[in-house]
Amino acid sequence: MEHILNIVRPLIPKRIFKATQPIYHFILAFLSALIYRFPSRKIVVIGVTGTKGKSSTTEYVNAILEKAGYQTAVANTIRHKIGENSRPNKYKMTMPGRFFIQHFLRRALVAGCTHVVIEISSEGVLQYRHRFLDLDALIFTNLSPEHLDTHGSYENYVQAKVEIGKRVIKKDGTLVVNGDDEQAYRFLALNVPHKITFSTKDIPHDIRDGKNCFRFDRKNCFRFDSINICTPIKGMFTAYNMIAAATYAEHIGIKKEIVREALEEVHEIKGRAQEIDGGQDFVVVVDYAHTPDSLEHIYKAYDGYKIVGVLGGTGGGRDTWKRKEMGKLADRYCEKIYLTNEDPYDEDPWQIINHVADGIEHTDKLKKIMDRREAIREALMSAKELRKTHDLVAVLITGKGTDPYIMEAHNKKTPWSDEQVVREELKKL
Repeated sequence: MEHILNIVRPLIPKRIFKATQPIYHFILAFLSALIYRFPSRKIVVIGVTGTKGKSSTTEYVNAILEKAGYQTAVANTIRHKIGENSRPNKYKMTMPGRFFIQHFLRRALVAGCTHVVIEISSEGVLQYRHRFLDLDALIFTNLSPEHLDTHGSYENYVQAKVEIGKRVIKKDGTLVVNGDDEQAYRFLALNVPHKITFSTKDIPHDIRDGKNCFRFDRKNCFRFDSINICTPIKGMFTAYNMIAAATYAEHIGIKKEIVREALEEVHEIKGRAQEIDGGQDFVVVVDYAHTPDSLEHIYKAYDGYKIVGVLGGTGGGRDTWKRKEMGKLADRYCEKIYLTNEDPYDEDPWQIINHVADGIEHTDKLKKIMDRREAIREALMSAKELRKTHDLVAVLITGKGTDPYIMEAHNKKTPWSDEQVVREELKKL
C-alpha cells in the first residue's frame, strides 16, 4: 500500500502535495495500523528517543528484559529482531515505513513476544511514523543539534522529540528522562502518569582491568540499594545508556541482580564504540558518531591514547554546519587524521571532505583519501607505526557504524561494512 502511494506521489503537483502532506502521512499511518489491527495496543511497547545513545539503550533494555525471562522484539538502527530471529537493519533508516513498523509489531505479537523495544527518530515524527504507536514507556536519552536542515531549526527538532512523548498514552504510562539534559523539563511537563529521571552526577567512575566501572546507588541514579556494573564498552555515554535502561527495569520490578548480570553480559554493541580485535597490538574502534557532540565523546573515551582518526563529514546535502566543527575536534584530539568518503549522496564528496578540512589547522597530521578502504588501511598502518613509540594507540573509525551502504549520486548504493573492512585489512597487516 505505501509502495503504491509512493508511486502516485510524484504525480501530484509539489505545491498541492506540500499543503496536503500532513493528511497524506496521517492516512498512511492510520491505514497501516488498521490493516495490522492496531498491534501496539496488545503488546508492551517501549520507545527510546534522543540524539545519541538510542540504539545502545534499546539493546540494553532488550538484554535486561530477556534476562528477566520476557520474549522480546527490537527495532533499531542496528537490527530488527523478533524472538530469536535477528537480522541487520539494511534500510538505512532508524524507522522504516509506517507499514513496516505496524507489520513488525503484528509479527512480534504472533511470535509470542511480550515486549517490543523501538528506536524512534525525529525524522520519523515528520512522517507520522510515531502515530498509532501506543507506548507504554518512552526513554529520553539526550538532545543536541542534529537534522537541522530537515526540521528547519533546533527548536523544531526538540519539539519533534517531545511529540514522541505524547504517544505514551497507555494506562500507567512511563517517561524515563535524562535529568542532566537541559531539555528534560519539556518531557517532564508532559501529562504522563509516571515520570522518572536518571543522572550520572556524582557517580564514582574508574578504570579497572581495562573495563569501565561505574557505581550506581540510591542517591545517584535509581532505587536499588547498590549495584556495581563493569563493562568493556568505554565512555561515560555508556553509563548514561546503562542507567537509562536500568531505571526503566527497576520501575517495572526487575531485580537489581538481573539488571547487573544482563548489562555485564553485553560485551559489545555493533557499530557503537565497538572494539575490533584482529590480534593487533593497538585498539581499533568502529563507531556511529556523526555529530560533533558524539564525536567528542568517543574521542574523550580514549583519553591517554594516541588517536588515529578516520572520518567523513556526515551525509551529503544535510547539516553542513557540522563539518568544520568535526574537523576542529579531530584536530584537537587526533595524532593523525584521515578524511574519507562517507555518504555523499548527490553532493561532491571532495567538497564535503574539504569542508571538514576547513576546521583542521595542523594540516601536517591530515591526509585526504577518497577511497574509504584505503583510508582505513593507511590508518591501521599509521597506528602500527605509532605503536613502536607509544604504549596506547587507538584507531577510531567514525561516521557509519553498522551502515550497510555508502550512499552515492543517482541513488547508487555501494554495499559496505566498516567492521568487515577492518577485519580484512588487519589480516593483511
